[in-house]
Amino acid sequence: MAGIRDVAAAAGVSVSTVSHVLSRNRPVAPATRLRVEAAIAELGYSAHPGAAQLRSGRTNTIALVVPTLENPFYPLVAGGMQDVLVPRGLFLSITDSSGVGRSEATLRQLISRRVDGVVAAPYGITATILQELSSAGIPFVTLGRTGASGGDVVHTDDAEGVRAVTEHLLGRGYRRIAFVGGDENATTTTERLQGFERAHGDAGRPIVASGIRFESFTREGGRAGAAALLEGADRPDAIVAANDLIAIGVLDAARERGLRVPEDLAVTGYDDIDAASLVNPALTTVENPAREIGRACARLLLERLDGGTAGVTRTVALSHRLVIRQSS
Repeated sequence: MAGIRDVAAAAGVSVSTVSHVLSRNRPVAPATRLRVEAAIAELGYSAHPGAAQLRSGRTNTIALVVPTLENPFYPLVAGGMQDVLVPRGLFLSITDSSGVGRSEATLRQLISRRVDGVVAAPYGITATILQELSSAGIPFVTLGRTGASGGDVVHTDDAEGVRAVTEHLLGRGYRRIAFVGGDENATTTTERLQGFERAHGDAGRPIVASGIRFESFTREGGRAGAAALLEGADRPDAIVAANDLIAIGVLDAARERGLRVPEDLAVTGYDDIDAASLVNPALTTVENPAREIGRACARLLLERLDGGTAGVTRTVALSHRLVIRQSS
């Protein structure tokens, strides 16, 4: 079995440099790190995890905290994170926080367990608990803008994405366009509603009276929101949903009422999860690059753990893409 000295010899570096690469407790030049990692892979070297943790004071664990695992978007984010973390020998722990009180309790547990870093969806997470993470010396990245300081941010422009899909509907001649969001207090809902309102303002079109509903970010939430809208006196001819799960619920409600999509009712979503292309009719949506979001989050954390960018808050903005299918 190869030892640390074998790795050092193969990479042409000192044993201490190999140790720094493994423990990430000191900066190592990128080219040197790549040589060491290549030697580790070639020789099949594996450090004893318990000994490494005792030496470094680290757990080699990164936590991903999301409001639900039922939305396929978040497992895709996790997959992107693993693309980056696994080659570095880091373990990804995924936690479903399910709400404000549970989110904060979850993060405090992660602080007590001394995870090496945290990626968190902002729903149900306050600036106070993020400050606790920062004070504990745990680097964190949020999936979307929170207004909190001390951590990095990875996001797409949600408002611009929904503005684009709403403009698409207006361009197709739809005029009574409604909006079904998730939790009214969620940043995601707020930003996507802003895009919906902006598109109407830019086009000089009024929003349908009582045409905005707040439910949950679920298929059931979409069905409930659409039911309320479709049973009203001023039935919409299109519904913009804040995510694809909501949109699929809207399709359910339309089908239950004998409405044809898109002839009687156009429906759009957001995220472009796999199911969006599989439902009938296939869903017009906005692609939210979940896997690349996960990779970007993991890279930011690794740079922090490697000792770089101290004191600098970074924001990575990724591009969205309008995906036009049969539902509009």
